Amino acid sequence: MSEAGALLFARYAYPPNLLGYCGPPDAHSLLSSPADEIARRARGFEGAWPYLEFLAARTGLHDPLDERVVEAYWVGNELVGKPSPADLHDFLRDRFAGQVGGTWVSAGDRAVVHHSFHVFEVYPWAALLRRTGNPAAVTVLDRCRIRTGTVTSVAGETATVVCRPLIWDGSALRAGPPLSEQVTWSANGQSLLPVPSAGDRVALHWHWICDILTDDQVEELQSRESRQLSRV
Repeated sequence: MSEAGALLFARYAYPPNLLGYCGPPDAHSLLSSPADEIARRARGFEGAWPYLEFLAARTGLHDPLDERVVEAYWVGNELVGKPSPADLHDFLRDRFAGQVGGTWVSAGDRAVVHHSFHVFEVYPWAALLRRTGNPAAVTVLDRCRIRTGTVTSVAGETATVVCRPLIWDGSALRAGPPLSEQVTWSANGQSLLPVPSAGDRVALHWHWICDILTDDQVEELQSRESRQLSRV
């Protein structure tokens, strides 16, 4: 098991776990547990873990928490495109049997091992938005995706970040004008990140900073999301 991969998983998985949306109880232990305990808890994330298992097996890396596998799922890298869409679709059809409301059942030609696919095709919110135009669906999709932003200031355990929220124009989702929002990077002195600085480009999940990104990672994450939005 990769310690670096386990810690990377915890960074991205902690925000929805804290809100009770995914994973086992006691989310705060992700911030303080050793890597082997994070690995044990990671198996309880019924959304992310199947993708990590699948990608590790198909790329010969074998460890679902290999850092390259974890980065591929949350951010994106060269591993994402290695399994065929049809192979992943067959796998998901078994693992997510009974999951209804999304568009993944008909996604045999476009399924990819990336969080954006899970958010926009496995979860029901994008399909609900198309049917009803419910603005609550836009909010959920915007917060649940891994989005990018730029830090403008830091105060204690919070930071102000400029990012582009998703907007719905009645027929498509797209990135809206830049807005500032206040987010969290640490809780009661516990964090898996160094203190962010103004100018840092970061990954955001719900109301948390998950990672400090390179320019290449920002481009990769944004291109993966653009691809997904163009297809759904």
